[in-house]
Amino acid sequence: MDRPKTKVFPVGHCCPSLGMRASEAGSGRFSVPPSISRNSAMVNEPRGNGSPGPRWEGSSSGSESSKDSSRCSTPGLDPERCERLREKMKRRMDSGDKWFSLEFFPPRTAQGAVNLISRFDRMGAGGPLFVDVTWHPAGDPGSDKETSSMVIASTAVNYCGLETILHMTCCHQSREEITGHLNKAKQLGLKNILALRGDPIGDQWEEEEGGFNYATDLVKHIRNEFGDYFDVCVAGYPKGHPEGESFEADLKHLKEKVAAGADFIITQLFFEAETFFRFVKACSEIGITCPILPGIFPIQASPALGPQCPPQAPGGGCPAHLLGLETKELHLPYAGVGRVPQWPLSKSPKEELLKMWGEELTSEESVFQVFAHYLSGEPNQNGYKVTCLPWNDEPLAAETSLMKEELLRVNRRGILTINSQPNINGKPSSDPIVGWGPSGGYVFQKAYLEFFTSRETVEALLQVLKKYELRVNYHIVDVKGENITNAPELQPNAVTWGIFPGREIIQPTVVDPVSFMFWKDEAFALWIEQWGKLYEEESPSRMIIQYIHDNYFLVNLVDNEFPLDNCLWQVVEDTFELLSRPPQDKRETEAL
Repeated sequence: MDRPKTKVFPVGHCCPSLGMRASEAGSGRFSVPPSISRNSAMVNEPRGNGSPGPRWEGSSSGSESSKDSSRCSTPGLDPERCERLREKMKRRMDSGDKWFSLEFFPPRTAQGAVNLISRFDRMGAGGPLFVDVTWHPAGDPGSDKETSSMVIASTAVNYCGLETILHMTCCHQSREEITGHLNKAKQLGLKNILALRGDPIGDQWEEEEGGFNYATDLVKHIRNEFGDYFDVCVAGYPKGHPEGESFEADLKHLKEKVAAGADFIITQLFFEAETFFRFVKACSEIGITCPILPGIFPIQASPALGPQCPPQAPGGGCPAHLLGLETKELHLPYAGVGRVPQWPLSKSPKEELLKMWGEELTSEESVFQVFAHYLSGEPNQNGYKVTCLPWNDEPLAAETSLMKEELLRVNRRGILTINSQPNINGKPSSDPIVGWGPSGGYVFQKAYLEFFTSRETVEALLQVLKKYELRVNYHIVDVKGENITNAPELQPNAVTWGIFPGREIIQPTVVDPVSFMFWKDEAFALWIEQWGKLYEEESPSRMIIQYIHDNYFLVNLVDNEFPLDNCLWQVVEDTFELLSRPPQDKRETEAL
């Protein structure tokens, strides 16, 4: 049977660092989608007695045995455990089996959480040995919210039968709070913890009175308070921690984490396989013998990396841990998941967001201006720069500058763009603006636009698109799911690809109709969850955002003729021109 091809969607305005996300499951408040049921594989098994050996062999592809071993979990609060993760890992390594694991960021909206959970069974069918869920202090990760890390991780275990690791950081938490989170995780049937110091919320790390400042302290605390209940993982840095004194000093700290009770290591992402092999060798030389899993970030939007090379999966039968996965537009083999904007927007305080997006909105046009100020980089009328939007939480990538004037023009008139890329025909992979991948290659792109706009504009756009039927593919959908498209059913459209010496064609970015329909739920929800809720209910500002959410459409356009000049700007200009005509002229145009 043929395996599905990897499918990835374009990034917001070439916004960097878009990956896959997931969440953790938690308490009784979470509403599990009807499609999710307890899996028959979730049965109690005898506890094993194995322990990890000094090996990291394995591989990055799934197998049937991967599927079987990864879907054993403890239903509910049953105190009995299945085979421990470290024992599964050792067994798979000893057998030479091939396996991989997946990492997810929590979604920011309840709808995003439902979309993710509804696809956990499909992910499980791909056979990951485990999945893990990240922990962000700004996102209330230990709460009972549908989007919390705790809730999603619990759901993955108890309703989908996925072996799950819960990340936990020291950041802004007291010893008592951390103990409370660990107790809750244990009560929910979670048995594996990735112990991290965590990133500072501000520019500098701030010590928490009565808390921990290093992952080593957290590992010791877990072992002191919970004995051997949890399997504990820690992070490794193949090029050294960015705040470390030196690579050698960082290795010493890693050895201390393992000595404190860590069972295995997952590395930070790297771009060359040789980097990982050197790291493993250095670990072995100082006496670190536990399993080391290479962290690999699936490339979804190569411009985010500039001239850097995409990660190469290590050879030699090494297991792969795929980092930073999001729930919108990426499809791994057997695992339908995808892209979501970079977490967390909530790191910006409400007061700061109001200054950027408007303490008071007076019309739809005032929303248009927010988008325009984000693109221009110029301060708004109150003197504040708009540095993020609900759909884009990162600085604009360099290639956005190639379309800046066009983007500004259309956003000021109500084409509110959240994704875009220019057409590229055979630029060198070393190009400083649009290049990506190994040297000596050539990269290609179809022009792409994704935006929100009004029903009136959509009606005019559909008239204009009749002239471009063979050239422009489009998907147009409203919040209720009304979908208008000329794309072949379920057929993805490659919009970015590269050709490199001695390799097959690489296509990291496609427009996939199925994933687009999942993404629209999250895209519309962000209007309310991230923007609308800044204002009081029934206030004029809240009502304007609600109106846009209820009445606008989400549109994507792809110009398939990448060797020619981008026609999408002309499509939009023709739409504006049609909108400006008297009603009688519009009716005559529609009759043609």
